[in-house]
Amino acid sequence: MSPVLAGLLQAGLLIGLLAVCHVPLGRLLYVTATGPRDLRVERWCYRVIGVDPRAEQSWRHYLLAVLGFSLAGVLALYALLRLQYWLPLGLGRDGFDPAGAFNTAISFVTNTNWQWYGGDNAVGHLAQMAGLAVQNFVSGATGIAVAFALVRGFVRTDSERLGNFWVDLTRVTLRVLLPLAILVALLLVAGGALQNLAAPYTVDALAGGQQTLPMGPVASQEAIKQLGTNGGGFFNANAAHPFENPNPVTNVLQIWAMLVIPFSLPHTFGLMLGDRRQGLAIVAVQGVLWLTSVVLITWSEVTARGAVPQAAGGALEGKEWRLGVWASALFGASSTGTSTGAVNSMHDSFTAAGGGMMMLNMMLGEVSPGGVGTGLYGLLLLAVLTVFVGGLMVGRTPEYLGKKIGQREITMVALGILAMPFALLLGAAISISTPSGLESLANDGPHGLSEMLYAYASAANNNGSAFAGLSAGTPLLNIGLGLAMLCGRFLPIACVLALAGALARQQRVPVTAGTLPTHGPLFVALTVAIVLIVAGLTFFPALALGPIAEALL
Repeated sequence: MSPVLAGLLQAGLLIGLLAVCHVPLGRLLYVTATGPRDLRVERWCYRVIGVDPRAEQSWRHYLLAVLGFSLAGVLALYALLRLQYWLPLGLGRDGFDPAGAFNTAISFVTNTNWQWYGGDNAVGHLAQMAGLAVQNFVSGATGIAVAFALVRGFVRTDSERLGNFWVDLTRVTLRVLLPLAILVALLLVAGGALQNLAAPYTVDALAGGQQTLPMGPVASQEAIKQLGTNGGGFFNANAAHPFENPNPVTNVLQIWAMLVIPFSLPHTFGLMLGDRRQGLAIVAVQGVLWLTSVVLITWSEVTARGAVPQAAGGALEGKEWRLGVWASALFGASSTGTSTGAVNSMHDSFTAAGGGMMMLNMMLGEVSPGGVGTGLYGLLLLAVLTVFVGGLMVGRTPEYLGKKIGQREITMVALGILAMPFALLLGAAISISTPSGLESLANDGPHGLSEMLYAYASAANNNGSAFAGLSAGTPLLNIGLGLAMLCGRFLPIACVLALAGALARQQRVPVTAGTLPTHGPLFVALTVAIVLIVAGLTFFPALALGPIAEALL
């Protein structure tokens, strides 16, 4: 079978699986967000943490719950990483230094999973399971909970309440993420991924000498890292390692796991609004952006200039031969289009155009389709901006889903959209202006700038992937990237919840002849244009000095 046909079949199979799951998973999420009854295990959880599941929260209390829970997660994970040498299943590995533990704790709590270390030689089994894997569940559930709160803001009128964060967190974890993670983990084990609690052991190699084989609970962490759009790999090579991603079948499974919840949440959005057409419009925007990035990245890698790439049928440097160019491009586009950050190839080795497109995926705000929850609420911010611009064009007060978009609402939208570029550009500028930052770069010129831009784009968007040429384990970058992760995660959440509170207090306004329809092709096209314009105006100067300049050389 030719590589082109194999690549098209994989992409077609993936799209088919996503389409099949869109409605049932979206409905499951809808029942999770709105169902009046709690499961017995959920009621037990509420008693343990002392929560009344019927007591709803204002946007301020919801935000305080998110921040308090995240702070507790940072402190607990920091302590676990610092003390792992003395803990069971630590495999005798040293505890992290303070800056490294700070960076890693923030990374996993913010759903970023940026790794400056090699997972297979730095973290013991207990820290992997009780620390990193647990945060993979609850950080993903937190993003979905915030998305639920924003949609309730559109749905409710004359209300101060947006739901209960603890109920949303518990339900999403137990009803959605845990069952799906068990299913995906079993499929990965059936496909050849590792799953055990053994220590690394040494074997005699066929060619002579010895080799140490890492062991551990790989499949279980791999499943939730993809489903929760987290991305941190058990091994340093991430999903390029055959113990994590053995073959093309598991490769498609992992891409499906990254995309299935972000692409299903718009159906939940439509059901909560009582208008499925609104959900279809949002998923259409996501689909256009994702498919465009897949096509452009694949084209850039398959048609790479140079005698060697053309003779090999594509740019194979940094890619696994068992997966090939097409599967690597599909994985890379999906990983950077979501907030997953997992890699099955080395993004630093992609062509300038391919690597630049993956960087742009993140700079769009990761709305193609974005992370679990974060993609939906990020795209809704841009949808509100779209109707605001449309209202200005026709000279009337903008409305979205029956709610007026006034000064307070558009201020929250603007701040939520600008938080990520602020963290990205400021952090990259400071880091590349210091001797320590320059020493971290393996390359100079445009590619060196691209390495630093990619790192801060990844951190500020809570993605976690990286260009391998950057040596990120320095105190400057551990602290700088950690601060970018915090800013990129919690400033937008604060703005989203404030916007939800403002919307929930409003009365619903009737639809008139001057109301912009938000469920048709025109709105989809306008929203896609706004996404591209916002990213272009913000990042084009930086991209022109980095990947664009490199591509033109």
